[in-house]
Amino acid sequence: MLQYPAIDPVAISIGPLDIHWYGVMYAIGFGLAWWLGRLRARRPDTPVGPAQMDDLLLYGAIGVVLGGRIGYILFYAADAWLADPLSLLRVWEGGMSFHGGLLGVIVAMALYARRHRIPALALGDFIAPLVPPGLAAGRLGNFINGELWGAPTQLPWGMVYPPLGPEPRHPSQLYEMALEGLVLFALLWWFSRRPRPAGAVTGFFLIGYGLARFAVEFVRLPDAHLGYLLAGMTMGQLLSLPMIAIGVMLIAAARRQTPSY
Repeated sequence: MLQYPAIDPVAISIGPLDIHWYGVMYAIGFGLAWWLGRLRARRPDTPVGPAQMDDLLLYGAIGVVLGGRIGYILFYAADAWLADPLSLLRVWEGGMSFHGGLLGVIVAMALYARRHRIPALALGDFIAPLVPPGLAAGRLGNFINGELWGAPTQLPWGMVYPPLGPEPRHPSQLYEMALEGLVLFALLWWFSRRPRPAGAVTGFFLIGYGLARFAVEFVRLPDAHLGYLLAGMTMGQLLSLPMIAIGVMLIAAARRQTPSY
């Protein structure tokens, strides 16, 4: 049994300004995406060059923040938003959704691809391997914040989080950090080392994330105000199923093509 370390969620205080670890993790995630993107863009077969990464990151960051917030409101807090529409703007109160952020990034990348006349799937294949390190950083931020805990467990790495009681729990944030972040990044980076048919890398990402999230949700506590939903699944599992299905369709379509990126 492990004890949750007492971590101050505030990383730095400068006068009245508090910089939280969660914000720092977002910055680290965006920084890693920018750095890896510039490395990846040096290849002769990529749809963007290193100099375009600044604009591409800006589009992606806007998509993540707006999509993540709107997605959280729609998927997890629609009733609260209907009672108080201005809650959508109060991002400092917390509440971000990965699936909403993903939709936001898809829209942002579609706009970028259209503006620069880049095939949308080729752009998706380029950015997909850049995403998991940011997911790993975000899940570490969840752990530091003491949120998204797992169900009670007697496994030796179960962790006691005092605000939830004396029972050891699955550190589900760390499971997700490992699977959605580190493992998925390693697999995607390896898979995308050589040209693949358009949509193959994007499909790999959607399937990999969807399966990892679906699996961890079995030991992660559901949102208290939602509980278990259709067929005993959590909202995270329900939202991951379309990801897996679309990923399978992209892989199937890619297998009928010749490599284009």
